[in-house]
Amino acid sequence: MSRRPLTAWAFLAPYAVAVALLILVPALLNVGYAGTDHTGLTRDPRFVGLANVRRLLDDSFLVDSLQASLFHVALAVPVRLVAAVGLGLLLAAPRPGGRWFRTAVYLPTVIPDVALAVLFLWVLNPLYGPLNQLLGLVGHPGFTWLADPTTARVGVVLMLAFPIGEGFVVVLAARRMLNGRLYEAAALEGCGPVGQLRRLTLPLLAPVLVLLAVRDTILTLQVNFVPAYVLTDGRPANATLYLPVYIFDQVFEFSGFAYGSLITILLMLVTAAVITVQLVMVRRWRVLR
Repeated sequence: MSRRPLTAWAFLAPYAVAVALLILVPALLNVGYAGTDHTGLTRDPRFVGLANVRRLLDDSFLVDSLQASLFHVALAVPVRLVAAVGLGLLLAAPRPGGRWFRTAVYLPTVIPDVALAVLFLWVLNPLYGPLNQLLGLVGHPGFTWLADPTTARVGVVLMLAFPIGEGFVVVLAARRMLNGRLYEAAALEGCGPVGQLRRLTLPLLAPVLVLLAVRDTILTLQVNFVPAYVLTDGRPANATLYLPVYIFDQVFEFSGFAYGSLITILLMLVTAAVITVQLVMVRRWRVLR
């Protein structure tokens, strides 16, 4: 009996060490640097107290960055979730060519972020981009996607709506694990496909959907730097100046290592707050239901 806990800790030890070295230690250093004047170049940063916090409160660019990030989450997370769930449910049942369709859905996920962003520079090109060409077929003149704040935000969301492979696979696997007899019983009771989706599939997949929503919120807030930076560089008019992009600018362009550390802490707090709101809403929905 005593060997089982030891075996479990032995398997857990490499991951615990990795988490400590790659997450906990950098997080503690980040908190420490946030109260200094560290530029990333000096060896001995000085403690400056709440000076960085006062700068944070007076930073209008930070307000623009926070608004851009929250707008991005409010738009991108539902789009990614609906796409992953819809395609996962659609392709869960065996059908001719199903393997090829599932591969096609997952394929954009393995494309590097830089390559995807460069590809969308062509897709969103106002002169010869295929998206405007398609709009022209229905009589629409198209958009100057990356020159207008609203369409630039939409363009980033469209780009991030393609790499949904992980969520798609999770939904696909979860749907196939549901008991088929439940659907047979529902069909015998006269419940059609829409009713089965609303009364069986979505309630049974609710824990998985909540997990995917939380995961996508974290990714959307914190891992959107590379595609947004390559595609728009925070422009136009700070419309896509998401918090990771702003942190990068402060640290590497303006040598504001300490100030960037403080904004990173703010990013973590914003992420935690958004996830908390999501979980509270889900809990209230379950109670009312």
